[in-house]
Amino acid sequence: MSCLTEKSISDLLEYKFFIPSYQRGYRWTERQVEDLLEDINAFTPSQIEKTDKKTWYCLQPVVIKECDEETKAKNNLKGTWYEVIDGQQRLTSFFLIIHYANEMWVGKQKISEFQIQYETRDKSFEFLKKQRIDESSDMASISYVNIDFHHISIAYNKIHDWVKNFKKKYNKDFDNNDFQSKFRTNSKVIWYEVPTEKDAIEIFTRINMGKIPLTNAELIKALFLNSSNFPNSNSDEVRLRQLEIASEWDRIEYSLQNEELWYFINNSNNELPTRIEYLFNIIKNIDGEKNNTDQYSTFRFFSEKFKLKNKKEIDINWQEIKRIFQTIEEWFSDRELYHKIGYLISTGIDITVLLKEVKSKQKHEFRKILDFQIADKVKCDNLKELGYGNNILIRNILLLHNIQTILENKNESNRFPFNRYKKESWDIEHIHAVATEMPKNKQHRVDWLNNSKEFIEDDKTLISKITNFVNSYDEQIQENPESFDELANLVLDYYSKKSNIETDINDLSNLVLLDSGTNRSYKNAVFPAKRKIIIEKEKNGTFIPICTKNVFLKYYSSDVRQMTFWDKKDRKAYFENIKTTLYQR
Repeated sequence: MSCLTEKSISDLLEYKFFIPSYQRGYRWTERQVEDLLEDINAFTPSQIEKTDKKTWYCLQPVVIKECDEETKAKNNLKGTWYEVIDGQQRLTSFFLIIHYANEMWVGKQKISEFQIQYETRDKSFEFLKKQRIDESSDMASISYVNIDFHHISIAYNKIHDWVKNFKKKYNKDFDNNDFQSKFRTNSKVIWYEVPTEKDAIEIFTRINMGKIPLTNAELIKALFLNSSNFPNSNSDEVRLRQLEIASEWDRIEYSLQNEELWYFINNSNNELPTRIEYLFNIIKNIDGEKNNTDQYSTFRFFSEKFKLKNKKEIDINWQEIKRIFQTIEEWFSDRELYHKIGYLISTGIDITVLLKEVKSKQKHEFRKILDFQIADKVKCDNLKELGYGNNILIRNILLLHNIQTILENKNESNRFPFNRYKKESWDIEHIHAVATEMPKNKQHRVDWLNNSKEFIEDDKTLISKITNFVNSYDEQIQENPESFDELANLVLDYYSKKSNIETDINDLSNLVLLDSGTNRSYKNAVFPAKRKIIIEKEKNGTFIPICTKNVFLKYYSSDVRQMTFWDKKDRKAYFENIKTTLYQR
């Protein structure tokens, strides 16, 4: 079993590292060196509550294994040496920072510098130790002997430049003691030691091909499965517990790959190498560690928990992971909770807030809290005055109208597809067309006019104007560049009069929710053209929100003798349904 822990830079100073031939030479850029210095300098250790410890900055992993006797004999290595499988670029940079401090400030009481032996670049360590800042030129000599030496000398100069420019950038003197304390004491690498019998080249290849990146989840998994966490158990008991955790881990990960479940609890793809990592992040956030956002903060959080190395601590934390996952599964399986919690997460409620509530409340109390939070999301003093532009509130209202409509139909087995809602960009769309964002190119304009003409039955003059314009589009535009807009306004006026539109065209009674793909396909088409397109898209399997479909099928209207216009009666009926469904339950 691999050994996983963390080690401060000070811990590394007594180690001896062997860089095998399969590793490339030093290649860090000036920017990478500067980023490392900036990150260390920006970190401020803080006291961990109820302990005598301070927080620490988590550097990237170092993957090593102890050199076997054959390797040591072949390379004339005495004592204990560690083969560096991954992390030699970082280790070399650490060495240069320590060496720079020794040369510039420490004097005779130099800090120990760890040893680095290169299998095929035997003079590299000597070159590292010879780095100096020349007082006359105020820089180290740039080497061109080979590419490794060149990058080493460039990196060393970058450290010097960063220190020199510190006051100019931060308006204060550089404090080496403060920086070295942060660097040597409060910065730690993740020390990932693999068994000596493992093939180092195979591990190196797999890491660098990206097949086994050292993610938070994989590092945490190693913590859970580390046999040293079961000190009083026999080997069979340890192995059985490891298999149980590994099996449960795989089941959770498999379940989270279900897109419907994943987007129920996430508002974006939230790309993580393994999705179980999301649960570990939740636990970290619940415990108040939300602001620690460095790459390995979640691993560091669990590493601190497991310092005692006992089975009880492992079991408590693994049970908490399972409890949270089981809670999410229960929410997902319960039709009412699925829709209400899915709505709240979609509108910005943090899942950690809900998980805290469900843990401390009775089930009926928790459901009441959900209802209260949902009501707060659609709180509006004057629904009639709400109009296009107040898009967050409008989107919340339209989304809840769809969800509550589904929920109220007890015989309906369909569920609102949060995965499609979140993966497809959804727009607030006008039902009756408005004279903005009209088509800009010739083909789209011609299509818009032809689609609009199809439903004009009693205005021969307007039909004739459209036909003539379409047949002589280029000439019409050349003669009068505004001619399309003028004709489009006549068309919209026709539909507005037929629809008996008097109220604000941007109010809630003229708005629906629709995916942007469908929306773009009929952008600002007149009502009957939109209706035709939506019906066709639903036939072809496109998801159309139930309330949007109800609008264009005139489900809310008491008089469906005319299906061509979205008139005042239709708007009133639709508005009243929104009001009744959301505010009069």
